[in-house]
Amino acid sequence: MSSAWLLPEHIADVLPARARHVEQLRRGLLDAAEGFGFELVIPPMLEHIESLLTGTGHALDLQTFKLVDQLSGRTLGIRADSTPQVARIDAHMLNRKGIVRLCYCGPVLHARASGSDATREPLQFGAEIYGHDGLEADLEIQDLALECLHVAGVRTGVIDLGDARIVRAMMAGVPVDAECLDAVYAALADKDASELRSLVAGFPAEARRGLEALLSLYGDEAVLDEARRALPERAGVRRALADLAALARHARQSFPDVQVGIDLADSTGYAYYSGPRFAVYAEGASDAIARGGRYDEVGAVFGRNRPAVGFGLDVKVLATLTAASVPRRAIRSPWSDEADHRRAVRALRQAGEIVVVDFPDARPELSGVPCDRELVRREGDWVVAGQAAP
Repeated sequence: MSSAWLLPEHIADVLPARARHVEQLRRGLLDAAEGFGFELVIPPMLEHIESLLTGTGHALDLQTFKLVDQLSGRTLGIRADSTPQVARIDAHMLNRKGIVRLCYCGPVLHARASGSDATREPLQFGAEIYGHDGLEADLEIQDLALECLHVAGVRTGVIDLGDARIVRAMMAGVPVDAECLDAVYAALADKDASELRSLVAGFPAEARRGLEALLSLYGDEAVLDEARRALPERAGVRRALADLAALARHARQSFPDVQVGIDLADSTGYAYYSGPRFAVYAEGASDAIARGGRYDEVGAVFGRNRPAVGFGLDVKVLATLTAASVPRRAIRSPWSDEADHRRAVRALRQAGEIVVVDFPDARPELSGVPCDRELVRREGDWVVAGQAAP
């Protein structure tokens, strides 16, 4: 029989020091998004399963916990990603005609952990722009993602760029079933030349050569020049390469410390992204710490297929990569039920101070809150004195 206090696998409590750090990061990220004009929304943890999953693909379905609503008998889902919810809010709750900038930060729950050390309860921060199909929105989301990591104190190493339109353009007109398509994308992601060669053997020559060329098209920005020579002359490919060049140049100029990488075979989220996409990698992290891009079809299932671009990250992961700030020092106060003492304590707290009141017979040295001053009575008044007693 397991102990009652043991938590499920990949689920953990966040204890005071780390919780304070996570909360400081959350506030900093939301302030950064507000500085760009993004409005905060708070979607619910539970929704009807068809609202959460319609049009999101098989991968999100596998990550979503499902349960039966005791009130309606309908199947509910606990959100594994907030983006579909925000798309629903844009489509049906706000229903604005112009550009909408929305941000959010809240827990999501995953049925499976993404890695051996990963949590199944990320604290997802994200930002989305709806209603603009120009590259300006992609540039702004990229800027905000990098700015958020800068605000958090993360030492960003590489922003890796790709574009879903390249493979789609080369696959246009190629008769292929869903199973084969998935296998092609998997072979591209794994850089598996022999597997890809086998899969595309029956494809038209132009598509076959283009897909095989993608396997070597990764590296720095020079890859884009190589791609212009190696890939088929198709409008979707040329547009994607031009957009990637602009995104790379913008990132390099705006954040000189960030290295720009290009990987045209990376198929991460291929069923989801519809255009440019990016992943940000940092020192000390084994996987991308932020991912984003364009996903114009995300609102179609809600009857409002608006252009959309955004990004997301896990605040808990950021907390493992950054140093926590020194906790604020508090004022220690003895216990008193006198009215003037209560007034003095309240005035200090309203002024922004932390006041820790020691209960009678308590051992102050066991308090987890560091104190560097104390509240004492002098000549009939309560005043703050220099160093707190040990």
